[in-house]
Amino acid sequence: MPTYEYKREDGSTFEIMQKMSEPALTTCPTTGQKVRRIISGGGGVVYKGDGWYVTDYKDGGRKSASTPPADTTDNVSSETKAEAPKTDAVKEKKS
Repeated sequence: MPTYEYKREDGSTFEIMQKMSEPALTTCPTTGQKVRRIISGGGGVVYKGDGWYVTDYKDGGRKSASTPPADTTDNVSSETKAEAPKTDAVKEKKS
């Protein structure tokens, strides 16, 4: 369950554990003052263990983002351009 932080009318704050499906509190359970939920920094990331390496991935490593893709798109686009006039010519003959 997550911990939510609330601020009372007098400016003091408190934390309470609630389910995510529960509605936000409108009054303090201890003092009865009006409250509103505030956004807190939350917990930081904690790294435990020896760490990770590129070889930990299933495929043995990630491909570099700087590698350009293959030139297959140029070949496909030139083929479709060459075929386009043929289909237009066929359509004109049928009309």
